[in-house]
Amino acid sequence: MREWFRDKKAIAQILDRRDGGTQPILISHHQDELVSIERGYGSAARPEDYLESFRAFLLENMNKIPALIVVTQRPRELTRAQLKELRMQLDAAGYSQTSLQTAWRETTNEDIAASIIGFIRQAALGDALIAYSERVERAMKKILASQPWNTPQRKWLERIGKQLKAEIIVDCEAFDKGEFKTQGGGFERLNKVFGGELENIVIKIHESLWDVAI
Repeated sequence: MREWFRDKKAIAQILDRRDGGTQPILISHHQDELVSIERGYGSAARPEDYLESFRAFLLENMNKIPALIVVTQRPRELTRAQLKELRMQLDAAGYSQTSLQTAWRETTNEDIAASIIGFIRQAALGDALIAYSERVERAMKKILASQPWNTPQRKWLERIGKQLKAEIIVDCEAFDKGEFKTQGGGFERLNKVFGGELENIVIKIHESLWDVAI
């Protein structure tokens, strides 16, 4: 095998190219000159065209990518695994969260740090695009005001809000990891802190995150 590759050195270069070597490499010996700076949007020439192509992609694949149904109809049920897979599929199609944020800013002059879920719901359902951190703050404010929590409960709710900003999804498994595990004792112990209602509280938090009336 080593001898085969040594005799066919071009094979390694072809394998290193993302296009598999199907596109020619153009080489120019002229002096480089900066003509202009533009941001590319794949096959779209303008940011607004890119956002429209994103909407078309969602509608075309709504029944092909199960997580899209969950995001648009039952966002509180979205799992961490589904979100990871959805991000990978959208990235592969050319629709990353960063690119969508940039296209939105260049189209509307609004710099909104919305999450990929927010962009999907805006494009597919017409939901208002709101910065994700603001959504979390509003949702947690609603939850904290829903009943008279004791001090330990409020402390952990605030930590859940902090974790939501970092991870987007906080499910029962998340409580058996990191700070929730080391300081809270994991899901079983934290569930006792909330009188056995921790899972229902988490569901309400995720519902409040994507409540259109929030």
